[in-house]
Amino acid sequence: MGKVTGFLEYDRQEPKYQLAGDRIRHFREFTLPLDDKDVTRQAARCMDCGIPFCHGPTGCPVHNQIPDWNDLVFAGDWEEAARNLHSTNNFPEFTGRICPAPCEEACTLNLENVPVTIKTIEQTIADKAWDNGWIKPEVAGTVTGRRVAIIGSGPAGLAAAQQLARVGHAVHVFEREPKAGGLLRYGIPDFKMEKHHIDRRVVQMEAEGVVFHYGVNIGVNKDFAELEQEFDAVLMSGGAEAPRDPKLPGQELEGVHYAMPYLVQQNRRNGQETVHDEPILAAGKHVVVIGGGDTASDCVGTAFRQGALSVTQLDIRPKPPMIEDKLAIWPYWPTKLRTSSSQAEGAEREFQAATLGLAGKKGRLTGVNCVRVDERRQPIAGAEFVLKADLVFLAIGFAGPVTAGLVDQSGVSVDKRGNVQADTEAYRTSRDKVFAAGDMRRGQSLVVWAIREGRQAARAIDEFLMGTSILPR
Repeated sequence: MGKVTGFLEYDRQEPKYQLAGDRIRHFREFTLPLDDKDVTRQAARCMDCGIPFCHGPTGCPVHNQIPDWNDLVFAGDWEEAARNLHSTNNFPEFTGRICPAPCEEACTLNLENVPVTIKTIEQTIADKAWDNGWIKPEVAGTVTGRRVAIIGSGPAGLAAAQQLARVGHAVHVFEREPKAGGLLRYGIPDFKMEKHHIDRRVVQMEAEGVVFHYGVNIGVNKDFAELEQEFDAVLMSGGAEAPRDPKLPGQELEGVHYAMPYLVQQNRRNGQETVHDEPILAAGKHVVVIGGGDTASDCVGTAFRQGALSVTQLDIRPKPPMIEDKLAIWPYWPTKLRTSSSQAEGAEREFQAATLGLAGKKGRLTGVNCVRVDERRQPIAGAEFVLKADLVFLAIGFAGPVTAGLVDQSGVSVDKRGNVQADTEAYRTSRDKVFAAGDMRRGQSLVVWAIREGRQAARAIDEFLMGTSILPR
């Protein structure tokens, strides 16, 4: 905890943003950080809770010891706070930027709608650790002689690779893209997390002995069977990238795209990579984003930065309440009205709006045919309307991992949703010495769940190879 009476003495204070008119002119991060004095005060607000739900299963999937490092920040021991934070989370500078912070929803002070600013404190600790040189390679003292292949370098694969390398295994990460990071690099816009954060982690991991192989797509340009023969264990952590297909009339029109190719293109431009596909650009266009989640919001922010004339976001769900019923929901994640920084840049939001189809002329998109729906998502008679659109993004989630290539070639069993089947104890698939973790196993989820699964899978693999493990779960 922080200061005994801190929650009574200090108000919740959140970082501010650059003005919308300024930040949409670039793709850099735009949060204006609090100074150390303000962060210390925020840490002082941490209460002496009987049960700290923030770092339990309802709050933090990686079980960050939040009250402990809040107390350390309050005491001014930032270096020990960084050590504590890294004991449960390999990449707190990632989660401090892009995690939606279920820990804050689970905070006891959230019963009064003023939770501790846990996410801000976490990011500040991580950034200070980098700035002060406290984060160094942790090279294993001995080597085991065992070789582990990790397929995919998203947060699950990176977390597993780092953990396994630190106990002496020879870890090789196979990534189909030119750089590491998975959707952290290619899906998350730079204005939410700049990619130098990933780059310096890769440098750290290479110094710890991890070998990265780029441009290697297992199941496409390298056979899965080769990997099984070359390595003592294989971890499948390739994510869940297959988009959910709404099968809308007019979906084939020019100007209609899934969200992820659009976001990936812009991230490639920002990273000075070549974009081989036909450019998808929002400049001078009326844009409609179908979907109400984080990916849809990322499309909104990207479209504004590209110079869209207007952006409208369609959400089939009813407009949620401003404040949830705490006694019915807390400490679990609530459904309430949230406005992302991208939406605050000028997006129009349409709730209880279903998409009937996409209209066009001569093969080119001209509009979106919509209808209002009731709370059961049934169309309301006479409530049809049309939105002008030059560009539509389908951002309604992911159906699971892409099966063509890796999943099909590996022959592992999948569940009814198409995810690779493995439990959360052994993380073993139906094939001997083959494991699975992250979105490829659990389906589309948060970065914190990916890191948790990568860490737990690393322990399971270490136990499989050595009979025992000192790695934490």
